[in-house]
Amino acid sequence: MTATPHKAPVLHRERAEAPGSMLTHTAARALAVLRIATGTVFLWAFLDKTFGLGYATPDARAWINGGSPTKGFLANVDLGPSFLQTFFHNIAGTWWADWLFMAGLAGVGTALILGIGMRIAAGAAVAMMSMMWLAEFPLDRTAADGTPSGSTNPITDYHVIYGITTVVLALTYAGQTWGLGRWWARLPFVQRHRWLI
Repeated sequence: MTATPHKAPVLHRERAEAPGSMLTHTAARALAVLRIATGTVFLWAFLDKTFGLGYATPDARAWINGGSPTKGFLANVDLGPSFLQTFFHNIAGTWWADWLFMAGLAGVGTALILGIGMRIAAGAAVAMMSMMWLAEFPLDRTAADGTPSGSTNPITDYHVIYGITTVVLALTYAGQTWGLGRWWARLPFVQRHRWLI
């Protein structure tokens, strides 16, 4: 079925996995699993940083206990051009960087898990992952002090993969399978503002 200007396309759910079909039933389910799993990565990071669940963030550094979700990482950036290092050091721990980062994690994670607002989630994820890629700057083999950077791939790392994944999920309407994507796309407000799909 082809898309009309007024509603999101409904994906084919064919029993046969025929080459050239828009999306098979199995592929739609696989994308739904990928969507939920990716959303969990983002939402878990939000929860751990907020409540200090003891995985990446100890309780004492939890956001609700006065910790900063950006300070520890950004204040220690020592890779990449000096202007980038200075930029990240300057924004580390600022209230607006903390709020934007945490809103991004929560929003992207929730949108992906529910299968709604996939285009906005993809845009936000790409922006976040691009900034994090720049902060870790995998092109550098050594840090500012000359120690090895630990970069294993100068181009494609997990930030790139997460960014690409969210774009693919949005473009394939992955929220329609095991998600609220169909319901979301039928809302009058979303119908008037298609970029919200």
